Parts: sequence; C-alpha cells; structure tokens
Amino acid sequence: MKILVMNGPNINFLGIREKSVYGTQDYDYLLGMIAKKGEETGSTIEVFQSNHEGAIIDRLQDSYFDGTEGIVINPGAYTHYSYAIRDALASITVPKMEIHISDITAREEFRRISVTRPACDGQIYGKGLEGYLLAIDEVIRLAAIKKEAPQA
Repeated sequence: MKILVMNGPNINFLGIREKSVYGTQDYDYLLGMIAKKGEETGSTIEVFQSNHEGAIIDRLQDSYFDGTEGIVINPGAYTHYSYAIRDALASITVPKMEIHISDITAREEFRRISVTRPACDGQIYGKGLEGYLLAIDEVIRLAAIKKEAPQA
C-alpha cells in the first residue's frame, strides 16, 4: 500500500518546540518510527513536511495522480483555519486520517476547532507520536474495506 504522511508547520521542530506539549523526541525519531511501520505493514510510506500552505496543497493534489492509497495528515496550525487544505483533502477520495500529537481538545480554545477534520475519515489526538502509527493502521484498515466494497 502507498501511504502519504503529511506534516504541516513546525512539526519538523519536534524535540525543540514546547517539549512539555510535544515531547522530547525529534523529527528524525518520528521518521524512523514511520519507516519501521512501513516495513512492518509492507507499505510504502512517503513523509512530506512543509511550513508552507501552498506546498501542502500541491502535494495533496499530486497524491490524486500518483497512486497514493491513503493519507495521514498533521496540518499543524493550518488545522484551525486553512479552508484551502480542507478543500484539497475533500477532493481526494482515498482514506484520510488527521493526527495531532497533543490533545487539542484540552488546549487553547482556537486549537479545539478543526476545519480540516470534516474532510478526513477520522481524527486521532493526544496519543503523542504513537498517534501516527495508529493513524497509519486505520488508513490501511479503511483502504482494505474500500477494496472489498462493491463498485457502484
């Protein structure tokens, strides 16, 4: 299975930014976890990170054409206001899971709102970096269901 894991602004600063919220493991640690998960599941997992909204949208649009079968996305701060990323996600029919490292429901009021969530099949938050692995499992599960469903 071909999976795209997308990370928005500041996720590349794991281990540097707000360690009490996001933990002490760095971005390379996360990349290693995801690579291992790919090996364990027999999946090809590409990880993409950008601090730029347009680059995230471009990569999402590219995924429509490149055989991507599932998407895990942590839009970072764009979660709360990027209708452009929401619209790009809504245009893609593969299974999509939104992930957040922290518990966004227990943080500042603005973080409790996700404009991107409705364009995804589910949301995982508050599970730390482990949430990425749970989201990958869920994308794989949803893709298997989709393959088994009769075509209309």
